[in-house]
Amino acid sequence: MSAEVEKIVMPPVPALVVAIDGPSGSGKGTIAHRLATLLGFQVLDSGSLYRLLALAAQQHGVSFDNEAALEVLAAHLDVQFQQGSNGDAVIILEGEQVTNEIRTEEMGRSASLVAALPAVRAALLQRQHAFREQPGLVADGRDMGTVVFPDACLKFFLTATAEARAERRYRQLLEKGFSASLPALVDDIRARDDRDINRAVAPLKPADDAIVLDSTHLGIDDVMARVRREVEQIAVLNRHLKVS
Repeated sequence: MSAEVEKIVMPPVPALVVAIDGPSGSGKGTIAHRLATLLGFQVLDSGSLYRLLALAAQQHGVSFDNEAALEVLAAHLDVQFQQGSNGDAVIILEGEQVTNEIRTEEMGRSASLVAALPAVRAALLQRQHAFREQPGLVADGRDMGTVVFPDACLKFFLTATAEARAERRYRQLLEKGFSASLPALVDDIRARDDRDINRAVAPLKPADDAIVLDSTHLGIDDVMARVRREVEQIAVLNRHLKVS
């Protein structure tokens, strides 16, 4: 009688991750969505989670310095990410479509405030991990390569001067019909940078193995071309690239 052969169960292989970090207005969101489309990967806009938390706090009357209450709110955040008929992202908070509401300058400033709180970041960490699904994920944020996905197979850190980033935001606002002050935008971006760089937990900085790209004098197509060239050097990623 032959002995039973013990079956070896191999653990599932984690989905590939490309991490794209950088300060506000560096173009990381646009690059992340373009790259995700090219690879056929999921995309995580981690900044939207902090904007959603800020909006939820505002709606529930929770102060941005009430860390304990924000932690509870973050742990039970009722959020859905959907795709509209035109392919654009649609974001639902507590059953309400809030895609445009979270993209305001006010929500950006508020998100930077709540993101500096350690308990909030810890509460949202597992939610971010849940986005890691096959065949892969492109994650953009401020600590994707350093904290959330330190094992990412490729990491980018996009940056540009505060003046260049403010100018881009200024043009975007004018194109959408909003009034804006360029000097005020420069001051706001510098204030956000200071909070993000100097916060006690998960400060904004390039991962040790990140590829740093300064886009101050580059257009978005130029940055995307640089990113694609780096992706083509990674065999496990290159085979996912679509011809375009």
